[in-house]
Amino acid sequence: MNQDIFVVIEHRRGQIADITYVALAQAQALAKETGGKVVALLLGNNASGLAKNLAADSAWTIDQAALAEFASEAYGKVLAGVIKEKSPRAVLLGDTTVGAELAGLLSARLGLPLITSCLRVGAGKYMCKICGGKMMVEGDLPAETVLVAMIPGSFKVEQGQSAKGPEVTPLPAPDLSGLRVTFKQYIEPQTGDIDITVQKVLVGIGRGIERQDNLELANELAEALGGAVCASRPVVDQGWLPTSRLVGKSGKTVKPKLYLACGISGAPEHAETITGSEMIIAVNTDPAAPIFGMAKYGTEVNMLDLMPALSEAIRKIKGG
Repeated sequence: MNQDIFVVIEHRRGQIADITYVALAQAQALAKETGGKVVALLLGNNASGLAKNLAADSAWTIDQAALAEFASEAYGKVLAGVIKEKSPRAVLLGDTTVGAELAGLLSARLGLPLITSCLRVGAGKYMCKICGGKMMVEGDLPAETVLVAMIPGSFKVEQGQSAKGPEVTPLPAPDLSGLRVTFKQYIEPQTGDIDITVQKVLVGIGRGIERQDNLELANELAEALGGAVCASRPVVDQGWLPTSRLVGKSGKTVKPKLYLACGISGAPEHAETITGSEMIIAVNTDPAAPIFGMAKYGTEVNMLDLMPALSEAIRKIKGG
């Protein structure tokens, strides 16, 4: 059996998704156990330059105009052919909108087992987070080729990067004419009043804010810190903040120097988009909240008590 570990490289507009580097780091760890190599599968159009810092032994590139942007039918057809021919031990993808769509398609087309929301894989076992990260599930790794959709939490982005880069090998593309689903254009949402993706300091608020009136406490803290307020899905769904402030799989990916997560549990769809933060500090009354597993520092206090006290302390320090 082929013991190599394949990683599907997710990229958009010339930028590789952070979860891809997490998957590469996991692939490196898994390949040490299987004795195989890590192979990056990079689909695109003149995209081979994106392979230069991937932590992989090899990068197989397939270039064609129909692969310039993600379209499930084209990507699925190419990947299914490669996986069927090579039969690797495992194929890792990010558990993102793109990765989940591809993983489901490939599982159905090839009849392969699929593990989703996977935190780590190794020693014949896998561990997943379910129920919004509140439960952990462990199981035996299937014996045949397995598809694995990874979530962040066990590896850092930089662990999946390498200055050396892999050996790049171009592969021929199959005939992609007659596709029923093709990419047309990106339709970007309005940026809104503040672009949270460029902020150095973010105060993220979740269900713990309780009501809209309490937003003023978060705004005051963000102002004292010289940053901005963002939110998880429940706050935006209430209409308390615009979608331009949403951090998550259906919102923005952020990489601030400081991410202060207040009343945010740390569900996978949120966690995956803050892994690039230099420092995460968690404030949550639930000691079992998954956000504490990501945070450098954390405290089990009520955010509504902490925020005004912290704002006042910061203002005093700056005033001094």
